[in-house]
Amino acid sequence: MKDNKSFFESIVCTYCGKEFDKNQIHDVCDSCGKVLYPQYNLEEAKEHLSKQEIRFRRVYNIWRLHEIMPVNNPKYRISLGEGWTPIVKLNNFGKKINLKSLYIKDEGQNPTGTFKSRGLCAAVSKALEFGINEFVMPSAGNAGAALSAYAAHAGAKAHIFVPKDTPNLIQKEISYMGGDLTLVEGLISDAGREAKEEGDKNGWFSVSTLKEPYRVEGKKTMGLELAEQFDWKLPDVIIYPTGGGTGIVGMWKAFEEMEVLGLIGSERPKMVSVQPSGCQPIVRAFKNGDEFAKPWENAHSFASGIRVPGAIGDYLILNAIRESHGTAIAVDDSEIKEAMYSFAKMEGIMVCPEAAATIAATEKLYQQDFLDSDEEVVLFITGSGLTTPNDW
Repeated sequence: MKDNKSFFESIVCTYCGKEFDKNQIHDVCDSCGKVLYPQYNLEEAKEHLSKQEIRFRRVYNIWRLHEIMPVNNPKYRISLGEGWTPIVKLNNFGKKINLKSLYIKDEGQNPTGTFKSRGLCAAVSKALEFGINEFVMPSAGNAGAALSAYAAHAGAKAHIFVPKDTPNLIQKEISYMGGDLTLVEGLISDAGREAKEEGDKNGWFSVSTLKEPYRVEGKKTMGLELAEQFDWKLPDVIIYPTGGGTGIVGMWKAFEEMEVLGLIGSERPKMVSVQPSGCQPIVRAFKNGDEFAKPWENAHSFASGIRVPGAIGDYLILNAIRESHGTAIAVDDSEIKEAMYSFAKMEGIMVCPEAAATIAATEKLYQQDFLDSDEEVVLFITGSGLTTPNDW
């Protein structure tokens, strides 16, 4: 590429609109405590980004559209080959439920086996540019593995706090890649409290979900890729498993930016959030018409990645669902388990429980007449089933 410039301009609060200096380190808004987003000079970036120019780029990772990514100096844009995951048409499953154009975006083919590679790559890269080299985060497992991988690749240190029931393989993955692993009694919310306490005490930089502005930028690349892979016309429906929600809100941010850049029009997919019935704060808030989602009490599900009782970006998730005329739906653990097995036999793809939740939800959504047989529908397979062998 002739020009490696980023048009990163400022940091803005997504709730109260307060603006922050992009050259300083931030976590959440110091006025309202809500989520911060990087903003770009899209009018200037527009002069550098055309469909034709993008088409001939040879970079196939999250830095493909570096103009609207937050790392200024190319030497800090680390990569393990994350992103540009395949779109696969599901002829067998589609035929079974009478959907003619049903696809998956297979995030299980990322370096650490899940979509978490994207967000942690972006967050670690930006932190390195700030001179930070020691990180902390709570995780249900997969994000911790991704942080360990990118920290190791960058020669940095990662401290990961996970619930004790995190799959053994993922615990080993974190440890073997050099992550300092701490097992916590309870849920990810309990791990979050311990991670914050230890992080504050030791001066470690937190990359907890949406509590710093850059993980979401890695996640938004799913939306950037989806548009390009569908020849700059977005699908009609996106079905996504939702815990902390950075996938949905990141893609929603990407769509807004691409419209300003002239890469897509104003049409948007209906965004569908899927949660387990044992932990469905977003589903409940959506059905109740609430702006925020109250934390879910006594959360339980074997799909630990979406067993998140409360999300700081709840209002952003709900906004995306409502603005897109989407919906939120819960599925039982038994339905998730059955979907894992049936999908593997039907399509030859083993998926993690969180991804299987979207498969179970798709059948229910068609039965409820939310989906039309002629619509283009994309399920996000957020992780490979090979990362969770104990669940099979």
